[in-house]
Amino acid sequence: MTEQTRWEYATVPLLIHATKQILDQWGEDGWELVTVIPGPEGSNPVAYLKRPKGA
Repeated sequence: MTEQTRWEYATVPLLIHATKQILDQWGEDGWELVTVIPGPEGSNPVAYLKRPKGA
């Protein structure tokens, strides 16, 4: 029987002019992008990310 992966999650507000740089930095830190949805005010999008706990 294999051990089940445990995840930690983060939500990150994205700035339209720096989206790639923001996501690249989080990716370098081991985070995987799950989805991007509009922010609460409908302006700046919010990224939802995950990575295995302890990464």
